[in-house]
Amino acid sequence: MLPGKSGKILVVDDDKDVLFTAKLVLKRHFERVDTLHRPGLIPESLASCQYDVVLLDLNFTRGSTSGKEGLEWIRRILQIDPRINIITTTAYGEINLAVQVMKHGAADFLVQPWNKDHLIVSIQNIIQNKDQKHRGDKISDKPFNSGRTGPQEMISRSPVMARIRETLQTVAPTDANVLILGENGTGKELAAKALHRESLRSQKPFIHVDLSAIPETLFESELFGHSRGAFTDAKEERVGRFESASGGTLFLDEIGNLSLPLQAKILTAVQNREVTRLGTNHPVKVDVRLISATNMPPLPDG
Repeated sequence: MLPGKSGKILVVDDDKDVLFTAKLVLKRHFERVDTLHRPGLIPESLASCQYDVVLLDLNFTRGSTSGKEGLEWIRRILQIDPRINIITTTAYGEINLAVQVMKHGAADFLVQPWNKDHLIVSIQNIIQNKDQKHRGDKISDKPFNSGRTGPQEMISRSPVMARIRETLQTVAPTDANVLILGENGTGKELAAKALHRESLRSQKPFIHVDLSAIPETLFESELFGHSRGAFTDAKEERVGRFESASGGTLFLDEIGNLSLPLQAKILTAVQNREVTRLGTNHPVKVDVRLISATNMPPLPDG
């Protein structure tokens, strides 16, 4: 073991390529990294070693995307050893699932393919603070800004706002994409900035885009960038908002104003984690956490 390395990590995933990559990345930073391709082997492994962190996939059955298997394993792992910290991973980063795993006792929620730097920082933070509570803490009456002061803090003692702050505190440290719903003037931008400020991306850019102010003809140029000569007024190469926000948070305000075809273009960029500037055929890799907001009411179930 190299000097300064500490922490014992167990990685559980049915994808052997993920296990290989995780071990390759993590063994440089931590004392011990073990892998399992079947969750049924977890109890045996926990009996043989006292792990600091379990990196747990949420879906093991082919075609499953609900995360129910992972939620059950969170419960079983914490029954065996309540001191273990669990980081869950999934390719299906829905915000409801992120909230569920955190309420079940997970310390973090990462979307696959995970960013290796964010993964390492998340594990290091957990190990450095392993004597502090990660689960079951009650929401305090303090503003949601970790003691920071300034015009962006959220200050309220309303029971409704307390529940909102609790949700923000649960979701902020994860890498899950978020949709914020609310009428004009209810503080959607304030909530988005709070999520960014309390995330692992807080030292990276927060890019706010008001989609209601961008004409559809300029949408791709603004969001994805363009090369010189891509259209009549394109006199120089320009980086789009996705690239500007890479490593940090992209806040798309009033996303409900976009036509469905343009919303589909954003979805493609988020899923593929890449954009292609207008006038080129070369995709550019981007790493953004997407926070969207709209004043439109949610669609009814069904």
